[in-house]
Amino acid sequence: MRQAVVLESGCGESDFNCYVGCILSTPFLGWVTMNSELSTQLDSALSAGDLLQSSFDNIQELLGSSENPVYESSVAELAAASEWTELNNRFFKKLAFGTGGLRGRSIGEIVTNAERGSAGPEERPEHPCVGTSSLNFYNLTRATLGLVRQLKKSFTGEGKPSLALARDTRYFGKAFADCVTKVAVENGVDVYIFPIPRSTPHLSFAVRHLNTTSGIVLTASHNPPHDNGYKVYGSDGAQIVEPEASQIIAEVSEVKGETYDVLPAEEQGSVTELGAEMDEAYMARLESLLLDPEMVQSQSDLKIVFTNIHGTGGTIAPQMLRRLGFHCDTVAAQDTEDGAFPTVKSPNPENAEALQMGIDQAEASDADIVIGTDPDCDRMGVVVRNGEGKMTLLTGNQIGSLMAYYRLLKFTEKGIVNDSNRENAIVVKTFVTTELQTAIADSFKVGVVNTLTGFKYIGAKLRKYESEIPADLRADYRNLPDEATRDLRLAHSKFFVFGGEESYGYLGADFLRDKDGNGAVVMFAEVAAYAKSRGITPVELLDQLYCEHGVYLEGQHAETLAGADGAAQIQTLAQSYIDSPPSEIDGAKVTRVRDFANEDHTDEEGDLIPKEKMIFVDLEDGRAFAVRPSGTEPKIKYYIYYRPDKGDDGVLIPEQLESAKAIAQESFESLKAAIVADMRSRLG
Repeated sequence: MRQAVVLESGCGESDFNCYVGCILSTPFLGWVTMNSELSTQLDSALSAGDLLQSSFDNIQELLGSSENPVYESSVAELAAASEWTELNNRFFKKLAFGTGGLRGRSIGEIVTNAERGSAGPEERPEHPCVGTSSLNFYNLTRATLGLVRQLKKSFTGEGKPSLALARDTRYFGKAFADCVTKVAVENGVDVYIFPIPRSTPHLSFAVRHLNTTSGIVLTASHNPPHDNGYKVYGSDGAQIVEPEASQIIAEVSEVKGETYDVLPAEEQGSVTELGAEMDEAYMARLESLLLDPEMVQSQSDLKIVFTNIHGTGGTIAPQMLRRLGFHCDTVAAQDTEDGAFPTVKSPNPENAEALQMGIDQAEASDADIVIGTDPDCDRMGVVVRNGEGKMTLLTGNQIGSLMAYYRLLKFTEKGIVNDSNRENAIVVKTFVTTELQTAIADSFKVGVVNTLTGFKYIGAKLRKYESEIPADLRADYRNLPDEATRDLRLAHSKFFVFGGEESYGYLGADFLRDKDGNGAVVMFAEVAAYAKSRGITPVELLDQLYCEHGVYLEGQHAETLAGADGAAQIQTLAQSYIDSPPSEIDGAKVTRVRDFANEDHTDEEGDLIPKEKMIFVDLEDGRAFAVRPSGTEPKIKYYIYYRPDKGDDGVLIPEQLESAKAIAQESFESLKAAIVADMRSRLG
């Protein structure tokens, strides 16, 4: 096995320079043969079945291809303590691109002394989690080398390939950004970097605004503090999809270890820092999302409490609200950018707990709504007052439905969408997002397209719509004002009215190509102002939609199965629904099962849908559920739906609404219980 550096003393730094120093320049006493005891322990654990073959192989590859002493010390420490579960969790696989790129733990469930370094017990470890399934310098280097090599292969422009780079507030963010920058620049790629935390949608915008070849954002979205991630964007500003994803993955798989030959100085890339001018360019575009400025100004007494939950949302969202005439206060205790997210159990704005400090502040100040964004500000959650003044948490499906309705209403009222072009207006949503949005779009005679889960698929639709505009008319597309691009799409392609997914991600324009928490804040604040202008609350506006279209009720059950064993269970469980789909559940016969893993499906525009391990089950009484493994978390997700019976017209008078809601809730809960019971039996 490999040899290792014997360090004279521990490194007290906490950034990427420490990592480079440990490998390249730390004084050492000499090379020694790797501890044979560790080799024996690993062999014995493999023979005993304690260590997976994949874990064994990945440990060998990591230790055999790196000179970082933290790697060997951490593996040796865990092996000496017989922490085979931890080693399997760290090494059972290599990180691969999912719905959100690379994502994994940057802090292990067990932190080794080598990783802890000079940090205290309550502090962030000095070094990131060692492992091939973890997000660390090893995987960042390999991923960036693979990306850079693919960019250089496919690049046809003048000069060098380029990428925009951003990070959120998570642990190791700056060190990881330094690592990515160094690898890219030394391999001949120009880097445009946000030197301080910025949101994921801001990165997507920057790729398009700067016309870079690619983009990277370092984030794990709303995952726990111990995670971090690496999302890759194409030149259109959207997350990579096929075939680009497979091309990059193929290049990454060819990278052996984390060492590389540095290009001569004259062939290396350059680094450009992005600052206030990029913020202003983004905010100028966000202004175009407001559809009725005069109405908003008339509702200046609407009070908003905003929280970024220690993430990046505080940079742009509060400024935008105030700039557009909204009254906005922030939660001071959560304004700090902090990867520990110290005031919440989880930095996920879909949970009431994460918004509780905002709710308390709203109650004290008599504010109308609370808005929160996750750490990288691509998701948004809201709490609003109902008709009785009680603070009410809305679901992602409800938020998206309200925004889709309002935007369709305003575009129609203004005559922008009319009978002559209505067929060219479109709402894009995921299969697992509420069908209420379909009913709303149908009422405006506007089409709906469904995509797989993952906003990259909505981004791919936007790329298609742009490409369908005649080439001579879209030559300067990215620099045209939004009104001009809208007219082009209405005339020649598809005008994207709104897009979203049930997991609190929304987009209202195509000047960027990922879900946009900043834009969602603007759009929902306008919805709240509109409701207030009519003397009602957003909850009452939603009730009006239910009266018009029928009650739609959606929810989830997510089963967390962590680690190597959990990953295997998730795949086995998901496969069981493909091999043995239910024929009846909760007393209702199954009328249709769509297997997206093995069957060919096309969307409403005739485009072939990529294969994904998901099944969607429709029941004869109108209810439905879907099952899919998460692409970003160690979970298998169940999406559960109560929908009006297709035989009904869906119309309710207000006096019928509460009864209809109660029936829907009871039926939904019954189906959920049956699905969970069936899942338990499949798990054994």
